[in-house]
Amino acid sequence: MSIVQRQVIIGVAVSVLICGFFILSFLFRFPLVDWKELWDTHVMDIPYVIFVPSVSIFIGILFGLFSGIHWKRQIQTVDHWLYQIEEGRHIDARELSASPDLHSIVNRIGKIQKQIAEQAKLSQKLATEKAKDMESRVQEVISQERNRLARELHDSVSQQLFAASMLMSAINEAKPQTSERETKQLKMVEEMIHQSQLEMRALLLHLRPAALKGKSLQEGMKELLIELSQKVTMEIKWKIEDFPLDKGIEDHLFRILQESVSNTLRHAKSSMLEIVLIQRDEFVILRVIDDGVGFDVEEAKAGSYGLQNMHERAVEVGGSLKIISLKNSGTRLEVKIPIMKQEGVGND
Repeated sequence: MSIVQRQVIIGVAVSVLICGFFILSFLFRFPLVDWKELWDTHVMDIPYVIFVPSVSIFIGILFGLFSGIHWKRQIQTVDHWLYQIEEGRHIDARELSASPDLHSIVNRIGKIQKQIAEQAKLSQKLATEKAKDMESRVQEVISQERNRLARELHDSVSQQLFAASMLMSAINEAKPQTSERETKQLKMVEEMIHQSQLEMRALLLHLRPAALKGKSLQEGMKELLIELSQKVTMEIKWKIEDFPLDKGIEDHLFRILQESVSNTLRHAKSSMLEIVLIQRDEFVILRVIDDGVGFDVEEAKAGSYGLQNMHERAVEVGGSLKIISLKNSGTRLEVKIPIMKQEGVGND
């Protein structure tokens, strides 16, 4: 049974009871001599005994119908609000305006909605913190494993390559000149060992990249280049100006330098490497220049993860990366990043 039907039945029943009560009260106060008068008395050509109950029932039906429709709409409104909450949608405060009969329900729905929103924010915050913690742990494990591999390669393969290089140099210097073919083969072996050493140093630079660790970019660059110049035969020159930079820019520029130097060691076959870090016209500029074999830039962009990684790092700090390279004419890499003035710093 619907609420409308129930309200109609209740309205009719109440009307009949009220009508009967008033009729009985009237008859008790003014007793009839002849009950036939109730039938003979007409109202609008309808016997009184039929008219009064009929009007009462009609009024009860109207009252029950309107009351039922009113409460049905109220219940539908509450049902709609609950459905919105179930779907996770926010209910606007203006939409919660209702009759005073639902004022208590409106307040409770508002509180429930607020609690759900707070719980959702807390759950999202916990999920974000958990993801960050997991990512941090994974990165820590990866870093430890890379350091372990770098140590093992340095202590074993790198040392063996160094020993082989020294031995090969000693053989070439001490061995008397024989056939030209044999001399070329020995030189080729020595060059292969030397190239393997460069590859190994580049690999170690990838596996165990030096971090700034509280040092400025300029200090980290100088430390890296001094250490590198002690381990390779190529000439390394640098011009590094001192000026302050944001930590994020310093980190990205240092990583780009590491990647670029690693690529030079592995592929360039150069005899000279020049590093420049300067500030010009509110831009910080990093240049890495070598005199190696060069490469096709457009062809390398399609399949080089290193070039893509350097480009992404430059873009992340609002800068740009440009590479110019010609076959047998060396490579020039330039990163240019704008230095944004902080608020409150400027001309008076």
